[in-house]
Amino acid sequence: MKTFVLIAGGTGGHLFPAMALAQELIRRGHAVELMTDHRVASYGADFPARQIHIVPAATPSGANPLKLAGAALTIMRGIGTAWGKLRKVRPDAVIGFGGYPTFPPFIAANLLGIPGILHEQNAVMGRANRALARFADILAMSFPNTRFADQSNLEKVVTGNPVRDLVRPLAGKAYPPLDGKGPIRLVVTGGSQGARALSDIVPAAIALLPDDLRNRLQIVQQARAEDIDRVAESYRQSRTSVELAAFIPDLPARIASAHLVIGRAGASTITELCVIGRPAILIPLPGALDSDQKHNGLFMEEGGGGWVAEQATLSPQSLATRLHALLTDPPRLTRAAAAALSLGQPRAVEKLADLAEMLGGKHTQIEGRPTP
Repeated sequence: MKTFVLIAGGTGGHLFPAMALAQELIRRGHAVELMTDHRVASYGADFPARQIHIVPAATPSGANPLKLAGAALTIMRGIGTAWGKLRKVRPDAVIGFGGYPTFPPFIAANLLGIPGILHEQNAVMGRANRALARFADILAMSFPNTRFADQSNLEKVVTGNPVRDLVRPLAGKAYPPLDGKGPIRLVVTGGSQGARALSDIVPAAIALLPDDLRNRLQIVQQARAEDIDRVAESYRQSRTSVELAAFIPDLPARIASAHLVIGRAGASTITELCVIGRPAILIPLPGALDSDQKHNGLFMEEGGGGWVAEQATLSPQSLATRLHALLTDPPRLTRAAAAALSLGQPRAVEKLADLAEMLGGKHTQIEGRPTP
């Protein structure tokens, strides 16, 4: 048995692939601990770790020198905290999943001579991962062409982005039959940052569809709790069947049952769409410094599995036009579903676990510990 410490920022985009890897490593008989920040309370309650360590972290951004100095002090405090915890745990390897909360523990691991893997979920290498690349042994990538990855000289392996056990049984599930008369199932998911924009645009677009098409729709939509009443009223006025929720616990199963998904283009969303094999209209979160969601979406669009729609130019009318064209062309949606599936990496978690075991095994041999 080996011991691995997974390091991830406390948001779903970082914690979900870390959770998938933890589940796989535990299946293989290893011990797993997690280092993260205080936000884990919102996303990581079910994280299968032997122990969860909260480590101070900060994002060094902005031009205010006082704020930068404060962030630097917090990071230094986080390195010290992580160093003490890692000395006690003595892991065989650490695996970081990006975000600035990864920074202090990964640096501390390097100071202690513990080998490390950085996993990049997006098609654009994140700034924290770029800063940490010099301290890593391996960069595991989700996309074959990851922007900025070539700037680092470390070993690179395309593993894909691990999916949770909740998603794995749905991999490659047959696309539901779609004809010109039966129900059309549509899933709208925007995540905590994006649901409001979709709550404004999507119901208004649906209202513009012809009655015969709109009456066939069965919509499941995620919306912020404070927006649900407003969104429900919009759908009520257009007489559209909808199920609204702030959180959809069985979202992967809903996606597997859908004919089309409308959503953001976060790494986890793209990964699950491709592993399951469902077409999507992707609306990247605007304002990101490196346009990571746009590049994620373009990967799926260029592969034939989806369509990118920029929020800045998206209107209810333009979305209604796109929806009408797609929903009245079942063969096109079926082809896009197959294309999305062809882009998936359903064995990503096994590949990443293999890398972790390989690197952890090297560390065991260097330290002279008996190998399992």
